[in-house]
Amino acid sequence: MSEPDTGTVTIGASVKMGYFAQHAMDLLDGSRTIFETLEHEFPLAPQGSLRALAGGFGFSGDDVDKYVSVLSGGEKARLVMAVMLYNPPNFLVLDEPTNHLDIDTKEMLIRALGNYEGTMLFVSHDRHFLGALSNRVLEVTPEGLHRYEGGYHEYVAATGQEAPGLHV
Repeated sequence: MSEPDTGTVTIGASVKMGYFAQHAMDLLDGSRTIFETLEHEFPLAPQGSLRALAGGFGFSGDDVDKYVSVLSGGEKARLVMAVMLYNPPNFLVLDEPTNHLDIDTKEMLIRALGNYEGTMLFVSHDRHFLGALSNRVLEVTPEGLHRYEGGYHEYVAATGQEAPGLHV
C-alpha cells in the first residue's frame, strides 16, 4: 500500500482487503497452469474445492490445464478474480476491473460482484459496470471530493455529466 501524500490512513482491525489492479494479470506466472496457480495460492485447499472455484470462473474440464501464458486478457482477469475471491475479503478495491474482458465475462463479473456482501470501492470508465453496481459516487475534482447519494445514473441526472470512456 502506498503512503498518503498528506494525512493518515487507518484500516480497521477487522478489515480484510482485496485489491484488483488493472495490470494484476501481469503478476501471474505464465509457466503454471490455471490449476497449478490455484494450488500455489491455496496449498491446503482440497482439489475438488479448487476445481469448483475454477469452474465458477469459467474454467471447466481441460481448461484448468491451460498454461497462463496462453490465456487471453479476459481469462487472466478471471483467474486473478478467482484467486482474490476464493477467501473473500470484506473490502474490495477494484481498479478498472472490466479492462480486457469480453461482454460475457463482464456480465459474469457483474453478477458475481452483485452478490458480494462486503464493501466495494471501484474506479471504472465502463458505464454499464458503473450503472449496474454503484450505489454512491465520489467525484474527485481539483476543488475536492464531491459525494453523490445513489448510483451512477443518479450522478448523471444530478450533474449532467457522463463518465468519459466506454459506451456499452
